[in-house]
Amino acid sequence: MLTKRIIPCLDIKDGRTVKGVNFVNLKDAGDPVELAALYAKEGADELVFLDISATEEKRKTLADLVYRVGEKVNIPFTVGGGIRSVEDVDILLKNGADKVSINSSAVKNPNLINELVSKFGSQCIVVAIDAKQIDGQWKVHLVGGKVPTDIDLFEWAKEVEERGAGEILFTSMNHDGTKNGFANEALRQLSRNLNIPIIASGGAGEMSHFADTFKEGEADAALAASVFHFKEIDIIDLKKELKEEGIPVRL
Repeated sequence: MLTKRIIPCLDIKDGRTVKGVNFVNLKDAGDPVELAALYAKEGADELVFLDISATEEKRKTLADLVYRVGEKVNIPFTVGGGIRSVEDVDILLKNGADKVSINSSAVKNPNLINELVSKFGSQCIVVAIDAKQIDGQWKVHLVGGKVPTDIDLFEWAKEVEERGAGEILFTSMNHDGTKNGFANEALRQLSRNLNIPIIASGGAGEMSHFADTFKEGEADAALAASVFHFKEIDIIDLKKELKEEGIPVRL
């Protein structure tokens, strides 16, 4: 059985790690390079680094910051934010990223997924999907959750898989930062509909939420930010707890 992954997420704005609730009210959470090094040492399986204002501000992800983070960590490292082309991905991979995450640009130009997979391989292309449940329907949102669309989460996720993406990072905007647990029903539906790994994001507040998303949500990995940044959950303790619950993790 494949081990379940624990992934701290570093949301970056103006070179600092930030964290908000429901995608707003951002608070400073520290230096991303120091945090990345700490999480690698503490037993994180991977890291995700998202330049959350890159798409909105129409600028490139901070390649030099990626390079500095990449120098400090020895675990797989995904970078996202403002990626719109093969050239953008090339720069990030050359600066130390192992994978890239695309979101708004993939919705606006779905062929970008095919292009990137063709050039770099599906193993390093992650498609992030931010979605909100409105009147019982999960709808995709763009530009850091600011722009709603009529696109159905499950239909878009299926298309993403068909276009060759290696993984999906699904964030529930309803759950983000609330610390009430992950969107396990939607995660389970995604996991059962698709054959590629699903990373759960949005809602981690306590250790039991991680166990729940692996058991009930059938997620392959769980991503969290504030519970790690503000030392509410220790990664080693979390993994020991998961192991005791019979969930396969790397210790």
